[in-house]
Amino acid sequence: MSGLSNKELARQLQAREEELRRANAKIALLEQKIDLLVRRIFGVKSEKLDAAQLELLLALGNEDESGKAEASVEAEAIPFKDPSRRNNRARGNEPRWPADMAVIEEVIEPEAVKAAPQEWRCIGEEVSEQLDYEPARFIRRRLIRPKYVHRQQVEAAPVIAPLPQKLQERCIAAPGLLAQILVSKYCDHLPLYRQEQIYRSRHQVYLPRQSMAQWVGLSAHWLKLIYEHIRTGVMAGGYVQIDETPIRYLEPGNGKTKLGYLWTCNRPDGDVVYHWHTTRAAACLEKIVPVDFTGTIQCDGYAGYPAFAKGRGETVALAACWAHARRAIYEAKEQAPQQAGWILRQIAHLYCIEKDLRERRAGPQLRAAVRAHQSRPINDRLHRLLTKLKVTRRYLPQSLMGKAIDYALGLWPLLGVYLKDGRVEIDNNLVENAIRPTAIGKKNWLFIGEADAGERGAILYTIIENCRRHRIDPYAYLRDVLTRLPTMTNWQIKDITPEAWAKSQRPPLRKAA
Repeated sequence: MSGLSNKELARQLQAREEELRRANAKIALLEQKIDLLVRRIFGVKSEKLDAAQLELLLALGNEDESGKAEASVEAEAIPFKDPSRRNNRARGNEPRWPADMAVIEEVIEPEAVKAAPQEWRCIGEEVSEQLDYEPARFIRRRLIRPKYVHRQQVEAAPVIAPLPQKLQERCIAAPGLLAQILVSKYCDHLPLYRQEQIYRSRHQVYLPRQSMAQWVGLSAHWLKLIYEHIRTGVMAGGYVQIDETPIRYLEPGNGKTKLGYLWTCNRPDGDVVYHWHTTRAAACLEKIVPVDFTGTIQCDGYAGYPAFAKGRGETVALAACWAHARRAIYEAKEQAPQQAGWILRQIAHLYCIEKDLRERRAGPQLRAAVRAHQSRPINDRLHRLLTKLKVTRRYLPQSLMGKAIDYALGLWPLLGVYLKDGRVEIDNNLVENAIRPTAIGKKNWLFIGEADAGERGAILYTIIENCRRHRIDPYAYLRDVLTRLPTMTNWQIKDITPEAWAKSQRPPLRKAA
């Protein structure tokens, strides 16, 4: 130690302190990641915050004085409204069952009246109701076609009625059974092997899953024309929301699974369509989005979308999703309570404005005008604060708050697209809601059988989801459509889409006298 000068000792001490500072910073980042992982696995999935939670975040005192000053400088007098609160409709006003439900009456006579009915006179009755259920049942539909010969023209050939046209010759599955299998698999998320077990144990009907898989493929083949018509309509509006979700599929030969993707295209207030691809590459968008598409695509921050839009030139514009930007801030609220709380409150104001516009059923022009007057000032305040936090390097780039700031500023021009275009939504939540049914299914069937099965699944998920959107029974729709398809032409497909079918089932409006 005596051989080292004071200057050298000071240098070593400074180097150790710098090394310790970096180690502490790394430990803090790792702790944030661990906390975030624990919250994602074991915590509440909802990202909703009420007014009390936001006020608590703003009141927490683990920020320094400069942080408090930054939050207070940008304060405004807009009253807070919680966008997560919804008007709870009184369920007492909703009927428990439809008025035309079949009724079975059962008269229960007293034992004394049964013994001597002539001694009693009925003076009234008391009626009580119960809701009962009869399990579904299989039916052997036997088609009997009598043969006839002419009485006078004995030599003439016998006549017999032709068989109704079917989806496939020698197929024992009637449209009702096909509809049941499809709804069970793609709506109720029952894999074919479970359906095989149910039908055999409860109905004593043996349907091998291999046969049912062939019937699913047969149905998808016939329904593809409806799928293509829906796809054309979704892409024809000039504005579409796109997102993708991973789904594993079985690789032939070695019994292992690979990762494929189900791309979802949603048209707000319209239909939704799914596309299957074995990759997530930007080249998939070339097949999903028609060459003649001109308009806006709303998406998340995945780099494949800008690469695709750049290749299309000025014909395709991108819009970002505020829900994704908010989610990143929400995950950083433990690290930066005051800053995150203030930002979340500003975003809540933006969503309150959108909620009011939805309740007023505002059109694109009114939405653009209201957003320019009310939403743009909030948007500008958010941009000033995020830019200030970025320039002052208040948070480490790899910290949760640092990543959230970089994510929002990196997409800021795209986050503001909805302010100018009244057609564009504030977020991509509608398309994420359309993905949820597939996510529920993955927990049951884990993976799909092969890559080709992914395309069949995309077709059938499209049909089922659009039935749900138009509030029609998917079983009734599929049974009717699969019965009619063999006798229809391509020009009639537009008349049997879920949207058109729903309109045809509504009773006609009565004309005023």
